[in-house]
Amino acid sequence: MYRLLLRTRSSLTWTFCAPAWARRFVATRLYGALHRAHRASHGILIRRSKVQIISSRTLSAALALALAACSNGNSTISAPVEQLVPVALVAAHNGPAAPTIRTTAMLAHKDEMRLAFKISGVISRINVDEGATVKAGQVLAELELAEIGSQVEQTRQLLSKAERDLERGEQLYREQVIALEALQDLKTQRNITAQTLKATSFNREYAVITAPTDGVVLRKLLQARETVAPGASVLVLGSAATGYVLKASLADRDVVQLALGDSAKVRFDALPGTSLNATVTRLPAAADQRTGLFDVELALTTPDARLRSGLLARIALTPASATANALVHVPIAAILEGERARASVFVFDASTQSVSRRAVQVAFIDGVQVALSGGLEAGALVVTDGAAYVEEGKKVKVIER
Repeated sequence: MYRLLLRTRSSLTWTFCAPAWARRFVATRLYGALHRAHRASHGILIRRSKVQIISSRTLSAALALALAACSNGNSTISAPVEQLVPVALVAAHNGPAAPTIRTTAMLAHKDEMRLAFKISGVISRINVDEGATVKAGQVLAELELAEIGSQVEQTRQLLSKAERDLERGEQLYREQVIALEALQDLKTQRNITAQTLKATSFNREYAVITAPTDGVVLRKLLQARETVAPGASVLVLGSAATGYVLKASLADRDVVQLALGDSAKVRFDALPGTSLNATVTRLPAAADQRTGLFDVELALTTPDARLRSGLLARIALTPASATANALVHVPIAAILEGERARASVFVFDASTQSVSRRAVQVAFIDGVQVALSGGLEAGALVVTDGAAYVEEGKKVKVIER
């Protein structure tokens, strides 16, 4: 009996202290032995010609001894270690109370002049090409002058004849040969001819295109020997005196937020990595009838020598209304379970090293930032990376980003 007790104690001790799969194996064998003992009459089990008496009191003692042995073998049983979720934190901060207006704009000279001849004719020559830099007063293009020159000379001869007729008329009037009315008609004829000469001389002057200011030729629309109508554009000149401007078209909900002098950040696709500053210099009084948009002009405060008319720019306008007030801003990664203007964030408590869920009100989304109109104060630490894996009231492990 004592040998059975010792074997039972040893088996139970090993069972309680062994791995799970081994405990299941030994428990199965032990259950079979106990079941056979119960079926034997008066608790007598005949095994290998030896009689061993097992009582319920003996089995209880064996179980107690096994537990005691396991306890003595491992006096300290380690509790499960809580796994802390690693998270990154960002402090909520005050930001603009209105979203940044983002749009595209075209770079152009502030003053672009379409130069043309006043009269029709055949173009004799065009002295410049596109991209040429010109000086004020430089001759850019001319018409064939034979026709207009002939008209000027004819008018000059007619004026000379009218003056001679007037002189003879005055002499005849003094001699009372002609009436006063005839003399007045001669004076009128002389005056009309003089004005005709003035007009033809003016047309002759504008049969030549000269540069009105320093600048650059942006476009050449016609070629030499082509016939041109009066007022048809021949060259487009960009003035160097007034520099470049950015021309953007905005919707009504955006243009009403702007004021003269509002600042903007400008980036050009052609100049990667370069950021320039600009200010709003002109606001429209009415929308464009064709597009329904409002054309806005911005002047660059930091010009670049590499700029060319026609470059496409991406601008970020900061309205004056945005700087008048402030809202709390957090990264968009901190927002959880957003629905319309309602959302929630996890806020970190440094004293307990745990997080708690906080309901917030979303005002607007600006790029990767979310402006909040309520529910959170500036300076609060919100969870960004790992926010989807933390739970209310649980401790977390803060990692450096």
